[in-house]
Amino acid sequence: MLALFYLFAAISVISALMVVSARSPINSVIALVVCFLSIAGHYILLNAQFLAMVHIIVYTGAIMVLFLFVIMLLNLNKATEPMKALGTRIAAVIAGGLFFITLLAAIRHGISIAPANEFDGGVGLVHSVGMSLFTEFLLPFEVSSVLFLSAMVGVVMLAKKDKTSHLPLDAAQDGGNPLSPAELERRG
Repeated sequence: MLALFYLFAAISVISALMVVSARSPINSVIALVVCFLSIAGHYILLNAQFLAMVHIIVYTGAIMVLFLFVIMLLNLNKATEPMKALGTRIAAVIAGGLFFITLLAAIRHGISIAPANEFDGGVGLVHSVGMSLFTEFLLPFEVSSVLFLSAMVGVVMLAKKDKTSHLPLDAAQDGGNPLSPAELERRG
């Protein structure tokens, strides 16, 4: 168990370093997907299967697809990237150094950790989350499902093309009737 923890931790750290050091944004996003999958492995080691699956679906699936879509849409490359000012670079080094000092102080002073035998093993299981969701939190669950349904219907309505609003300008002269392609060619 401890060996798996160290394996997932090493994968997380290495892939996180690859995220910030990769030259291509696409390679950076792929390394971030690997990092998220290794974090989901940590959740599974903690016996939190539901949290691991939600993490994989939401972060690795939806968020990373969104990142890839935006990166490909923006078409980022080195030539169009503006040069960072010296002040920005100095601020980044100072912020990184302060974070490292804070991390060292937290490790040095130690954090009290509860013993493993006090941990409730059924906390993150899918069965216990489902029982809690459909008994104690049924009304908020149903309200959120109606909210998501209305959001999806709204997106479809916004994305749907309105066929009546794209009439040619000359259609107003003809009483609002759209012109045929032959008539458009003739007036052309």
